[in-house]
Amino acid sequence: MNAQEKRSQLKAKLARQDIVVAPGIYDMISVAMADAMQFDCLYMTGFGTVASYLGVPDAGLATYTDMVNRVTAFCGNSRTPLICDGDTGYGGLLNVMHTVRGYERAGAAGIQLEDQEFPKKCGHTPGRRVIPAGDMVKKIQVAAQTRDDANFQIVARTDARTSLGLDEALRRGEAYVKAGADVLFIESPESVEELETIGKSFDVPLLCNIVEGGRTPQLAPAQLQSLGFSIAIYPATGFLAAARALEHAYAQIKAGKGTMSIDNALYPFSQMCELMGFPEVWAFDRAHAD
Repeated sequence: MNAQEKRSQLKAKLARQDIVVAPGIYDMISVAMADAMQFDCLYMTGFGTVASYLGVPDAGLATYTDMVNRVTAFCGNSRTPLICDGDTGYGGLLNVMHTVRGYERAGAAGIQLEDQEFPKKCGHTPGRRVIPAGDMVKKIQVAAQTRDDANFQIVARTDARTSLGLDEALRRGEAYVKAGADVLFIESPESVEELETIGKSFDVPLLCNIVEGGRTPQLAPAQLQSLGFSIAIYPATGFLAAARALEHAYAQIKAGKGTMSIDNALYPFSQMCELMGFPEVWAFDRAHAD
């Protein structure tokens, strides 16, 4: 499936009644695992991607070059449509144009752009500040005008709820939709009542960010759908699960116990070989053996 087909597929799925659930992917193993499970969509998490690729916090330290590199690798190795975190567009309006072109060429099905000041901070963390709404409106307009494929989804995120309140977040959301956003992402609502208010306020697809330990209540996808949401992303779940598993496994080794006691908790080596494509390598070697 090529990039245009993935974008068309995602747009069609967002028009259905069933909610789209998208796990967060952050490295090539997580991409391979999630892609094999045939989700409707995957979400390239900024936190996890920056952490795994650069080993630094998602606090405006990753550049456009860093991130488009990852978008290219992830999309090129997945049959599933990907929505990819584009932060603030990595600068002003010219940067937004460059970023949208780069992400679209890289194969993304959509880009998430947010209205934070630069340097941005990860969602659900303290200290996030937003730019004037009018400045973000211009960014969304530029993004919508820049894309070559009308099915390339512009996901507009506002972080205004945490610092300026829900009413301001709703006002910004309305402005961003009018500017051309295809999907609206109001970050960090803090109660079921706020989620309900957001769901009743818009007719465009709405995205809910489910972060374990974050500010937003943990609701099942069916509950979110009943409140009016079209997409539920789980950006941190994968790398949090991997970190816990690594911590436990490495602790066993450090304690001198080896790995015999945790063998059942490990992903089988044979399946990992299959996941990463070794059977094709072995078949090639056999075909070209002397």
